[in-house]
Amino acid sequence: MQAAAIMARMPVPGCVKTRLVPPLTPAGAARLYTGFLRDTIDRLARLDSIRPFVACTPPAAEDFFAAIVPAGFSCIPQAGDDLGERLVSVAGTLFSRGAAATVLCDSDSPTLPGRYIAEAFRRLKTTDIVIGLCDDGGYYLIGMQRHEPRLFAGIPWSSPQVTARTVAVAADLDLAVSLLPPWYDVDTAADLARLCREIAALPEGGGVACHTRRALAAMGLLPAGSG
Repeated sequence: MQAAAIMARMPVPGCVKTRLVPPLTPAGAARLYTGFLRDTIDRLARLDSIRPFVACTPPAAEDFFAAIVPAGFSCIPQAGDDLGERLVSVAGTLFSRGAAATVLCDSDSPTLPGRYIAEAFRRLKTTDIVIGLCDDGGYYLIGMQRHEPRLFAGIPWSSPQVTARTVAVAADLDLAVSLLPPWYDVDTAADLARLCREIAALPEGGGVACHTRRALAAMGLLPAGSG
């Protein structure tokens, strides 16, 4: 199987998107992140020929996610003290369940085109690692043909060097890397302003980031008549 997993957190105020507070309140940040999650889940649900998963943290959040994911999704827990350990644990779980290729996706890029995920799986037929580069130096997805925990060791998480360091580690491991087109995730007030501009320019009802649009509109962050 081709397995795609969303790295997701339970949207608890004060525990998610904290770098967006301010300008948002903790409750507003959690509401917005819930929109991100739902749009990311919808994106995976529209892709053919993949087995979709939501990898959730904390582990006790499985019941919450089981209630919001559509049929066909499976919920698995994240385990580990940092992002690297959690990525290792999720990838290990998917490969242990028979995955021939695995793509791990962030939950902070609500407008990412689904074709980028499909392209990641296509490239994994001929390369070892696929990385979707974020504008801030991180990545919005990482895909692999086999479980390779060393790929996530010694990475300076939450820094602009995440992708560059990961590519260097892959080279040390003699793993071929293919880079997808860049996109952005929403972590800062500047990212939020960019997201609002993008959503406002999209046609309403077009199916792109509709949950995020509703959350932004409910908080008065979109101009009247946008879309």
